[in-house]
Amino acid sequence: MTKDVDDPPILRFDPSGTAFVLDPARPVLAHGRDLAAGAHVAPHAHPRGQLLWAAEGLLRLGAEDGVWLVPPGFGIWIPGSTRHEMRVVSRPGTGARTRNLYVDPSCPVRPEGRGCEVLPISALLREVILRMAAEGDAGRLARLGAVALDEIAAAAPAPLDLPGGQDPRLRRLTAHLGRHPSDPRPLPLLAAEAGASPRTLERLFRAETGLSFRDWRSRVRLLAAVGRLERGESSTTIAHSLGYRSASAFVAAFRSHFGVPPQSYLRNRASPPPEGAQA
Repeated sequence: MTKDVDDPPILRFDPSGTAFVLDPARPVLAHGRDLAAGAHVAPHAHPRGQLLWAAEGLLRLGAEDGVWLVPPGFGIWIPGSTRHEMRVVSRPGTGARTRNLYVDPSCPVRPEGRGCEVLPISALLREVILRMAAEGDAGRLARLGAVALDEIAAAAPAPLDLPGGQDPRLRRLTAHLGRHPSDPRPLPLLAAEAGASPRTLERLFRAETGLSFRDWRSRVRLLAAVGRLERGESSTTIAHSLGYRSASAFVAAFRSHFGVPPQSYLRNRASPPPEGAQA
């Protein structure tokens, strides 16, 4: 296993090369990596599909068609050949513990065309991943891999995605709001910086993200809130910093989207710390 703890600005992806092994006889391969808070894995792609599990820490993954947050206890499925990058957004001093499964292109796992998906990691899948990260016997790896594929295929996506769109004008605006989710300006003022009319941008939001501008901005703020919750901020602090009218308005919006109040969200979904995961 590799371990990065010196807070490097940009890291090379998968130093083991596991993601590039093309071998149907070894359909599922495992690799573990510990990363410092703030670590950034540079944009890259590989032929194997990847299940990236945040055993500890909060991850932010970006691809051409969107952004996803991966809290502790969740994983993200990344289809093979998808160009993506990842950043650890955990609180300083905590970092992230990641465990990865790389799936050979010969094994279809998730429906084609759905792109990256954040998935809850079941107790069974968690134990399989940990065992695979420590296992050296090829026969056992194959049997464990078959169980992992079944669990990945059966998992229902979690609402932690933020569709991005392709139009350059839309991408300028979504990139700005992704960096500054608390920006309170209405669409007519933001549109001037994007180089398009408010009507054009509203049309682009609906056509390319499936959301209205209002709903998209609400979601980017909620995803930002998940990261701040993981860093230990209170609902009141988050509400004020992200532009909500009150803490109760923030709690109501969070519950409406995620089904639980903010302070319960990560606690209810966090997995126990991995044990025996050295590889």
